[in-house]
Parts: sequence; structure tokens; C-alpha cells
Amino acid sequence: MGHRKLASPRRGSSGLRPRKRSSELLPTPRTWPQINSQNPKLLGFVGYKVGMTHVFLVDDWPNSPTNGKEIYMPVTVVEVPPIIPLALRAYVIDGKGEPNVITEYWSSLSLQFGDIRRRIPSLSSFLKDEESKKKLDEKFSNKLEIIKSNLDKIIYFRLLVATQPRKIPSLGKKKPDLVEIQIGGGEKKSQLEYALNILGKEVTIKDVFKEGQLVDVIGVTKGKGFAGVIKRYNVIELPRWHKHRKGSRKIGTRGPSLGTPSYTPQPGQLGFHRRTEYNKRIIKIGEDPKEINPAGGFVRYGIVRNTYILLEGSILGPKKRPVFLREPVRPSYVFETVPKITYVNLLSQQG
Repeated sequence: MGHRKLASPRRGSSGLRPRKRSSELLPTPRTWPQINSQNPKLLGFVGYKVGMTHVFLVDDWPNSPTNGKEIYMPVTVVEVPPIIPLALRAYVIDGKGEPNVITEYWSSLSLQFGDIRRRIPSLSSFLKDEESKKKLDEKFSNKLEIIKSNLDKIIYFRLLVATQPRKIPSLGKKKPDLVEIQIGGGEKKSQLEYALNILGKEVTIKDVFKEGQLVDVIGVTKGKGFAGVIKRYNVIELPRWHKHRKGSRKIGTRGPSLGTPSYTPQPGQLGFHRRTEYNKRIIKIGEDPKEINPAGGFVRYGIVRNTYILLEGSILGPKKRPVFLREPVRPSYVFETVPKITYVNLLSQQG
């Protein structure tokens, strides 16, 4: 008679709990890196996932068996139209020892971005006549003085930026996505000057990142709805015999009923979770969409019309979903070279 082992490895992972739906479609990073740069810059950017293709490039990973040779690499295309910084937020440490916004400064140039009224309708009432505009300028000038007078107390600056989905017709939306991006590098005074200089102006991906560097991708995964423990945690299905009249696609026991409950796989939400993928390398930053558009366009997306980037490997989320690109908080390697691409697949993806 065969012997069944009485113990087996636990199924599933107790990490990343609770596994519930993300509260926002475009998450804001919870951690920002410290960069060693004399010139201030934004530490992130926002793009929209297009799809995947493949390229051939010369391997420049040091100590790689294929170093210097041409290799095949799958890549993800992300369309990155320019973003527009709208407001400057200054953070200080409050009485509870936590970061808090001391004030928020909007420039008159940033208020001219028409699509922002789709996201913040109340701005229309402030811009209806010249008298309202004058009062608004006075209000914001006072806030700028508050920032300058408390420069020694400010711990960091963040910019409230808006995307321009109008430039991507395949998205089918005009309402911009708003997100905070922290400013890194330099001193507080130079960061303030940098922020005031770019408020209301377009910022491109090349102003933030460069080819060959690593980035972190933050976003929301594909949603799969309510799922049972077999699909959600990969537990083993119970044997189907007459004693199991209540079903086999379930767990056998939920653990102790008293005291602290043990970890137990449970059915629930699968997918649409906030996740972070670290150290994705930027293979290329391109401005000519003809270099990447396949015949007939990308499936379920269409053609790329703006600046795009190629990221090594795959990233989370479905097509057309916004993703946040951040400076790496724990880079595995710092590349000093730019990848040399020899071939980009432009064959049709239809059928």
C-alpha cells in the first residue's frame, strides 16, 4: 500500500496582502530614490502601454556569455507624450512627524492648459473674467512667498503633472491623468527655480530619462475578477470521491478557530492589484513612430503617434493602461553604454 506524505509545502504566498482591488488606476510611488546630481530633475514620468514586439541587439551586459554578440530580446512599447507640470507642492514635517503639504502654487501659464478643467471643473469659475484671474494671481503670488520664506523647513518639492491623452486617439479619452512627481538632485533653492521654470510647459521623456538606464515600472495589473483558491493560490484539488459531496475545488481546513488564525488561502479578488516591477532597462527612446509601428498597427491599440520607449521584457497591466516610470530605487547595475539595435520587428500582428 502506498504511503502519502503527511506534510507538504504551503500553497500560495502570504505576501502582498490584502489582495484587493487597487484604489486608483495610476498609482503614486510610495518611495523615491536619492540621486547624486547637481542639477535638479523630475524623478518620474507617465506613459501608456502599447504592446509587445521583439528586436535584435548587441548584448552589452558585462560578463555575459553572449557579450558583444547579437541576441534576440522581447520588448514592451510604451507611448510617452509630453507631460505638463501644473502646480508646485512643498512638503514639511508637521507636528506628528509626518510629511505634509505646507502650500500649493499654481502658475498662470499652467491654468491655460484647457483639458485640466475636465479633471478640475472648479477652475472654470476662477477664469471666467479678468477680475477673477487677477484675484487668482494674487492668491498664488502669496503662496509663492510662503514657500520662499519656509525654504529651510521644506524637506522636498513635488510637482502635480497632467498627461495629454488627447494626443493618443486610440485611448478614446481626453481627461488627463494627474499624478505627483518628486524633484531630486541639487539644493532646495535650485529645485525651486527649476520647478518655477517648467510650470505650464511641456516636459518630454528625454528631459527625465536617457537610453540604456534602468527604471521602475509602477502600475495596476490585469483584473481577473473573483477567483477561487485553485486559480488564486494554486492549491491542490481534493480527490473526487463520494465522501467529498461539498466539492473538490476548495481547501480542506481553515486552521485553528481560537487565538491568532494561521495563514489560509481564501477565494477573492484576483488581479487589478497595485504592483511594482524593478529595474526595467530602457532599450530605446524614439521620436519617429514609423520605426516601431507594425503593418496594421498594434493589436487592440492601433498605431503609435508620439514619442515612445522600448522597455526590456514585459511589464504589468493590459494595453492602453497608464504606467508610472520612476528612477530605480535599487538599481542592479549602472549602464554607461546605449544598446545598439540591429533589427526591429515590423511584421503585421493581425491574425
